[in-house]
Amino acid sequence: MHEQADGAHGPLAGFTVGVTAARRADELGALLERRGAAVQHAPALRIVPLADDAELLDATKGLISEAPDIVVATTAIGFRGWLEAADGWGDGEELLTRLQGAQVLARGPKVKGAVRAAGLTEDWSPASDSMAEVLDRLLAQDVSGRRIALQLHGEPLPGFVEALREAGADVVVVPVYRWMPPEDLAPLDRLIDATVARTLDALTFTSAPAGASLLARAESRGLLPELLDALRHGVLAACVGPVTALPLQAHGVDTVQPARFRLGPLVQLLCQELPTRARTLPVAGRRIEIRGHAVLVDGELRPVPPAGMSLLNSLARRPGWVVSRADLLRALPGSGRDEHAVETAMARLRSALGAPKLIQTVVKRGYRLALDPAADAKYADG
Repeated sequence: MHEQADGAHGPLAGFTVGVTAARRADELGALLERRGAAVQHAPALRIVPLADDAELLDATKGLISEAPDIVVATTAIGFRGWLEAADGWGDGEELLTRLQGAQVLARGPKVKGAVRAAGLTEDWSPASDSMAEVLDRLLAQDVSGRRIALQLHGEPLPGFVEALREAGADVVVVPVYRWMPPEDLAPLDRLIDATVARTLDALTFTSAPAGASLLARAESRGLLPELLDALRHGVLAACVGPVTALPLQAHGVDTVQPARFRLGPLVQLLCQELPTRARTLPVAGRRIEIRGHAVLVDGELRPVPPAGMSLLNSLARRPGWVVSRADLLRALPGSGRDEHAVETAMARLRSALGAPKLIQTVVKRGYRLALDPAADAKYADG
């Protein structure tokens, strides 16, 4: 978490956001941290280039012997990787010659840049980075009998390919790289554990394979039901677009997505969504907003240790009501049976909040949030 000068803080201060991306993870993490979030990163997959892959070689040789009419470039890294692999086989110049005679569709500005860097010129690029828009564009023209080279971006596009083939096109898929599980699974396991424990406030996904990989790893550890429960209740699943959301939605997880499928809008969406999910209460003449690992007390950010957050969340579930030491002890992670642990954690919580009167001790009964009298009626029924 990064606080800014003069006590100011970003809209994500006090929240922890998980990042599953393999590519552009640093960029996404920096955008989140700039807005105050604490970031936990674990790539859910890795990209494996297929320079030695027979499938890629066959597709390339096939397009050299019979040139395509249309080329669909879906990712910058994939398009560059394809040309580099062809160069490695000594087929780079011939491939480029064939591509120069084709109509080139580039999905998005980065892909357009890679196409131009190769000395080609794109004929069209969608405004939305959407493969659905690319498909609509292709189907709007007569593709019957036309040869289309489709550079895949790490996963098959069965609906896309089938629609073109049904329209009479000869589709050659060009698989440049594949998604694989990460070599080191420990960070991903920690991210899954943090999600299950709900110490994350949101989990971000920038590709469908990342979501599928996370779910598969949780299932292999016997944690899939707990992970899904956390993503359905408490941890916000934020996806860069609707295709990315499909593996999660197939498991009944509601997701949020920005209108524009880019990292910047994804971060802006989190800046809007997470603060609205924070619990805000009038307590002891103050306004407190309970976030993931911090509390805003009259707008001032107060970081709170995990044990303290557990106690505060228990008190906030029924604001103004007394919560017994025994119930608070159960809320403390790994505390055992000694109720003295509650008193220790409570003292640290009060100190962290910087306003001891926010939480009242009720002798022989427990503790309660000192909810303002005007708010008592609102929360009287729990």
